[in-house]
Amino acid sequence: MPSEEFESAASSFRRIGQDAVTHARRVAGNAKARSRRHHSENVELLKRTGRGAKSGDPTPGTLRAAAERFRRARGLSLPAVPDPADSVPSLSQSPARTARTSEDDEDFSQMRIMKRDD
Repeated sequence: MPSEEFESAASSFRRIGQDAVTHARRVAGNAKARSRRHHSENVELLKRTGRGAKSGDPTPGTLRAAAERFRRARGLSLPAVPDPADSVPSLSQSPARTARTSEDDEDFSQMRIMKRDD
């Protein structure tokens, strides 16, 4: 009798494992299909917008409108759109510098190394 229970438990375990693999494959297939669909939608949006933003506008209007439709369709809040002139630094503005405390200062960040005035 115990060997029959063992075989039944083993076959049950095998079936559960197969069901889990089947489910995982289905979920992965759906995710790949969704990813391909989003990729093709993004490519289409890029084609319609001329593939890039104007120098003063970090996000073209058509992409902004698509993002707003996406967020509304999912019930997400719409963030306030910043003024492009305020959010995009000009090339003439230099980044803020911090005062150097001593020669033993061990701040090895790229900006500090590249902009060293020694």
